[in-house]
Amino acid sequence: MAVRGTDMNQEAVILESRTMRGTLVERTEALDKVKALELLPDGLHVTTRMVADYFEVHEEAVNSVVRRHRDELRDSGLAVLKGADLQHFLVVNVTTRKPPGRGLAVFPRRAVLNVAMLLRDSEVARAVRQRLLDLAERSGARPVENTGQWSEALVTEIVERAVRVLRAEPAELREANAGLVRQLELERQLVAALSVRVADTSCEVRTLGGRVDQLCTLLSEPGAGRRRRPGRLP
Repeated sequence: MAVRGTDMNQEAVILESRTMRGTLVERTEALDKVKALELLPDGLHVTTRMVADYFEVHEEAVNSVVRRHRDELRDSGLAVLKGADLQHFLVVNVTTRKPPGRGLAVFPRRAVLNVAMLLRDSEVARAVRQRLLDLAERSGARPVENTGQWSEALVTEIVERAVRVLRAEPAELREANAGLVRQLELERQLVAALSVRVADTSCEVRTLGGRVDQLCTLLSEPGAGRRRRPGRLP
């Protein structure tokens, strides 16, 4: 089936915008319309290995998506089970292989669909995204109808990414900023000290000015210049 240019634009929005993916993550029926998703015995979850098998990619490709979009996938239901939770899970899902020491990642259907909207190098994932677009169009809820809406979604995503980058500021930048703050504080203290000194100097100048005024007053009195020096004969 040929892919229309508009659909290619729509797929690009799905890949780039978390906001757009959030509007489609409930449409898990798109998975079954491409191929059957085998679930664990609990009927709710799959492991990373099973997700990789579904999308016909290496397990590391799924792990890479998880590392880059962990918060988003957690919102879709991804969980890493450890301790008592993991033991209980393994009792129910007896066919699950023993997980590594760091725990076992499990995906509900929503999280698997979320991976489909993020995994670029998979024909199965691409087919799922196309099914999502078809379902949205049939229900009258096309995710993006024009370039203006597309731009708005991308701007929202760019802002979200910028905030994440700022929050993940490298340690060396944090240290540099701390140094600048300390330097600014020292300069503030210096300016404050100079202000006190200037105020003191102003008081001294005013005092000296008062003495000069007194001297000028004495000199301006009548006969002040003709006063006899002590001991001088007339």
